[in-house]
Amino acid sequence: MEKPKVALIAHDKKKIDLIMFVKENIETFKLCELHATGTTGKFLREKLNLPVNAVHSGPLGGDIQIGSLLVEGKMDFVIFLRDPLTAQPHEPDISALLRVCDVLNIPLATNLATAEALVVEIKSILKSSEP
Repeated sequence: MEKPKVALIAHDKKKIDLIMFVKENIETFKLCELHATGTTGKFLREKLNLPVNAVHSGPLGGDIQIGSLLVEGKMDFVIFLRDPLTAQPHEPDISALLRVCDVLNIPLATNLATAEALVVEIKSILKSSEP
């Protein structure tokens, strides 16, 4: 089986939360094909030494590029930690990604609780593909 493909996106105020979450689950994420918007991907590579396929940053259309990967069937899960209270106008808008995920039935986590649930599912998939 192919590696689970996971998109990682975070609003500015949630980037540290995402880095810490990935760090706590690093053994699982090491077994995945990771994609991220530009700045988030840069932080994941620098702080955790993970291979990440980074697209443009959110303000430059990275969220749209992730959406394209979803439409092309090249993504299995999305973790988009959003800041529902103080998101800035330059940050990615979740509405388009949410719509695409709903249409294509792709799991999308918007907070740490649902991200944990996705990691449980990813672990289950990885375990079931063991020889």
